Amino acid sequence: MLLFIEYPKCTTCQKAKKWLEAQGVEFQSRHILEENPTREELAAWAERLPLKRLWNTSGQKYRQLGLSQKLPEMPKEEQLALLATDGMLVKRPVLVGEGFVLTGFKEGEWAAALAGEAR
Repeated sequence: MLLFIEYPKCTTCQKAKKWLEAQGVEFQSRHILEENPTREELAAWAERLPLKRLWNTSGQKYRQLGLSQKLPEMPKEEQLALLATDGMLVKRPVLVGEGFVLTGFKEGEWAAALAGEAR
């Protein structure tokens, strides 16, 4: 089953969830603040997409910590550990399926990934 990680107040997450429901896609939903992605989950996802795509670069916490300046020099393990401390640092929504991880919501990208899942 697909895993949909969301922040319910996020309008992009709301849009993505409605789109999944309209497509008849079954998924397990998880609140990103109540159950933040673990370091192990993040490491597995980083094998499927560039680590920089896991960061919520438009978030307040990202800006407060000055991460745009720090991340280029920060080792991967340190980045994963930091991401695992706070769900607001993680780009959302996240959709995890067999063989793919998607961050943010781009309808075409999600449709293509789900079409591959159905085969």
